[in-house]
Amino acid sequence: MVIIYALLSAASYGAGDFLGGFSSRKNPTSVTVAWSQAAGLITVLIAAPLLSARAVAAPDILWGMAGGISGAIGVLILFHGLSSAIVSIVSPLSALMGAAFPVFFGLLIGERPSLLTWAGVALSLPAIMFLSWERGDKVAHVSRSVRLGIMSGLFFGGFFILISRTSDGSGLWPLAAARATTVPLFLLISIARKSKIRLQPGTRRVTFLSGATDMAANVFYLLAARTGYLIIAVVLTALYPAPTVILQKIFLHEKLTPTRIIGLILSIAGAALISVGG
Repeated sequence: MVIIYALLSAASYGAGDFLGGFSSRKNPTSVTVAWSQAAGLITVLIAAPLLSARAVAAPDILWGMAGGISGAIGVLILFHGLSSAIVSIVSPLSALMGAAFPVFFGLLIGERPSLLTWAGVALSLPAIMFLSWERGDKVAHVSRSVRLGIMSGLFFGGFFILISRTSDGSGLWPLAAARATTVPLFLLISIARKSKIRLQPGTRRVTFLSGATDMAANVFYLLAARTGYLIIAVVLTALYPAPTVILQKIFLHEKLTPTRIIGLILSIAGAALISVGG
């Protein structure tokens, strides 16, 4: 089940990013994130009581809150890097480190997947980087771009690790704690930047749908992390740029660059090997 949940998580993350992109074209990014995360909070508050939680302990809530803060910091660093550094360095490094960091953590806690699974991981990690590759301005400082990409990726990886530490009996409440922590944070950031809190007409539905889809991705990831190796859950989930690229091709008719075609091929091959080996 870990493979199915992780692939569903990747598809949901990819769709959520695609929908969020529409909103960000007309709204400040921090406003889009704040409202989409608010929609995610409402979604998880509705879903959490439906999935029986046997015992929600204080550590589960604290893990969730810590994961939410880690993910929020990752988002802020990524957005800063995308707006002020070399996109073609920041974006793929962030995606790669977001997957690689939990993989090393999985090794430290004793996870030992099969050789076929490791072959799939070996293909999937560069696939994540190729899928996230963007053209960037060569004038900006390379070292700063590398630093921002690595930092944002580490915090994203922190989210994956921290959420995975919650107990099976806590249900979805750690995710609710994560969102309850990040929604006020992004609203305060929007106010500090003197951005209009209201969403532009015509963007509300897509923004809320983005948030609900993103929360669905978190739920699928949490289920994946609880039913199998963290290494498998993270690597397959981190292939989320693939569905985003496909949706952009279908609905926006964006051209597939050779780099992204390579990434798609590697991601399919990597997922197949992990499925067989898992």
